[in-house]
Amino acid sequence: MKKDTASPKPAKDDKARAKLVYKLDEVSRLTGVDPATLDAWEEELPFLSAGRTGTGEKFFRQQDVAIIARVRELLAAKTLTMAGIKRRIEEEFHLAPSHPVHPERLRKALNSVRDELQDIVAGLDGGRKKKP
Repeated sequence: MKKDTASPKPAKDDKARAKLVYKLDEVSRLTGVDPATLDAWEEELPFLSAGRTGTGEKFFRQQDVAIIARVRELLAAKTLTMAGIKRRIEEEFHLAPSHPVHPERLRKALNSVRDELQDIVAGLDGGRKKKP
């Protein structure tokens, strides 16, 4: 029996999709985006963030790789600004849009949490004096 040479081999992309995480160099090779550009995109796109291994190596999840590939496609089309691309990615990947919190509002919330935690600690101490 003859082997069918016309049958398609699984693409590298199919094999890559089976992985849960990818090293920085793998992501760069798969998407055609250099590491310096990926760093810049991480700064500009809050939903895109690499994890780090114990040795400090960056790694990306499957969804991050898909987002990177889509950002590259949208940039190549030259029809959207980076802000427009950000909104499009948030829509397509069902990501919550990032809304910056005013620093004063954040400070008040943190102070409130601190005060509540101090009340809890005081309640647990039962009025005992702390030892230095």
